Amino acid sequence: MERRIEPGVNGRGAQSAAVPTRFGLATRERDGDWRDYMEQLDGPPVKLRTHVTEERPRTILSFNQSPDIFFDRSINAYRGCEHGCVYCFARPTHAYHDLSPGLDFETRLFAKPNAAELLRATLAKPKYRPKPIAMGTNTDPYQPIEDRYRITRSVLEVCLDARHPVTITTKSDRVLADLDLLREMAERRLVAVAISVTSLDPKLSGKLEPRAASPAKRLSTLGKLADAGIPTHCSVAPVIPAITDEFMEEIVQRAAAVGTDSVGWIPLRLPHEVAPLFREWLSVHYPERGDKVMSIVRSIRGGKDNDPDFFTRLKPSGVWADLFRARFRLACRRSGLGKAKFELDCTQFRPPAIGGQMRLL
Repeated sequence: MERRIEPGVNGRGAQSAAVPTRFGLATRERDGDWRDYMEQLDGPPVKLRTHVTEERPRTILSFNQSPDIFFDRSINAYRGCEHGCVYCFARPTHAYHDLSPGLDFETRLFAKPNAAELLRATLAKPKYRPKPIAMGTNTDPYQPIEDRYRITRSVLEVCLDARHPVTITTKSDRVLADLDLLREMAERRLVAVAISVTSLDPKLSGKLEPRAASPAKRLSTLGKLADAGIPTHCSVAPVIPAITDEFMEEIVQRAAAVGTDSVGWIPLRLPHEVAPLFREWLSVHYPERGDKVMSIVRSIRGGKDNDPDFFTRLKPSGVWADLFRARFRLACRRSGLGKAKFELDCTQFRPPAIGGQMRLL
């Protein structure tokens, strides 16, 4: 039977609930004729809704030894992300829990309400040594459910109390809800905030990252953070060849105009299940351009959809990669922006009080 290209799933990034095959799970396929027959009987499918499960992990601080990233520890207050960015490299993490990296990743979320409590206990350990904690490296700490759970805010409160430095990466203007904490932390050189801007076309962003803030809101948020004295970074990420690269120069220019301190770019990465999900997205939204996009992606990734190796995964090679690099350098030179050089202060750290104890100092 010939496979039909389905219209996009309204309000979601992934176009299906693809089941991972890396772990031996059975694949699921819907027969087109049977689906049509059931829709005649029952009507169209019910709109997908977001479900949140609360979990109580034993630890909240994750450590890594990756040699090509700037942090060695991170906190993810949530698993899964309702922003629904189709290109998100964190999608495969849902496969470890027998859930789909597709629609499950953006509709079946997990929250960790005891994150602040766990962090406080970790920072109070006698052998703990502070280094900046990265938030937003896997899923967005300010995705929509943060409005209800306020887990990110509670973590920041612990970090402020302990004088512990933090970096934040987000696509949401919800970060402004914590401006009071961020301003006080910035005065002590304890925080820096990065906001990623993928395109300047709200319609395109609505397809790529359907529940994230609009590009205009992200740039405005950068300006408000900068005005409040908070170190800011604009990440032009990911750069998708023949889809978003046309916005690279103007994003840099607009980031500079609102007072952003630095800017960087990250090429598209398609690990594991993200590659077929992205191909499916292309077939729905850009069928006439899909082959060209993937051809360029493979050309900067050594002939493959993805390069997982340290260092090269963040530094693509080839003619197209050199072109993007040259364009970005020229845009930075024209705007006066450079690479991030945030020096957060770890010397102020003081272990938090535990069990209602009061500080001596």
